[in-house]
Amino acid sequence: MLSVEGLEAGYGTARVLFGVSLEVAPGQLMCVMGRNGVGKTTLLNTIMGVLPATAGSVTFDGRDVTRLRPHERVRLGMGYVPQGHETFPQLSVMGNLQVALEAAPHKDGGAVDEALEVFPGLKPLLKRPAGFLSGGQQQQLAMARALVARPRLLILDEPTEGIQPSIIIEIEETIERLHRAGLAMLLVEQYLDLALRLADRFVILDAGHVARSGPARELQGEDVHRLLAV
Repeated sequence: MLSVEGLEAGYGTARVLFGVSLEVAPGQLMCVMGRNGVGKTTLLNTIMGVLPATAGSVTFDGRDVTRLRPHERVRLGMGYVPQGHETFPQLSVMGNLQVALEAAPHKDGGAVDEALEVFPGLKPLLKRPAGFLSGGQQQQLAMARALVARPRLLILDEPTEGIQPSIIIEIEETIERLHRAGLAMLLVEQYLDLALRLADRFVILDAGHVARSGPARELQGEDVHRLLAV
């Protein structure tokens, strides 16, 4: 479904990614891990076209999307929830979902209802401005907005960062449920235990390079802990 080959990217003259390659098969959950500053968010931004690739390619469903803009990738079925629970704070919860629907490749209002079924805790908050939600509620709204487009690949950048433990459990359960339903996912996650519970496969980045990759059962050993240690 998603194939990344020899991807390189950076900011100005500073290169951050060095020949990164990975593949996400249909229905698979791939977890990207690594210490802070190794290039995880840069990788996701480049895959989504937020940041241009300087070398390498991104292929989705057999189509080269390396030069496509982010909204064009969304229309092909790629959904992205960036780090930081990005929402429109002045709009209500429903307003945020309706904006996502307007940008979606379809205009089926049933997609909003489906997203709210995934996050039923948002239903009593539909009229509340997103800026008045807790961090966990904003994260749920950000994920619901991505689901309104009915993506076939959902890309999540540290969805549990800075969120209270009870909401982390809800988000983990939601990710697991979406995975069981067959949605392919590319997930940046800092918690090793959570990655072990959720992921099919993993990639560990170190200084912009792929240092380790494989099935999730291999996420163990001193070398893994060394690559993930703060």
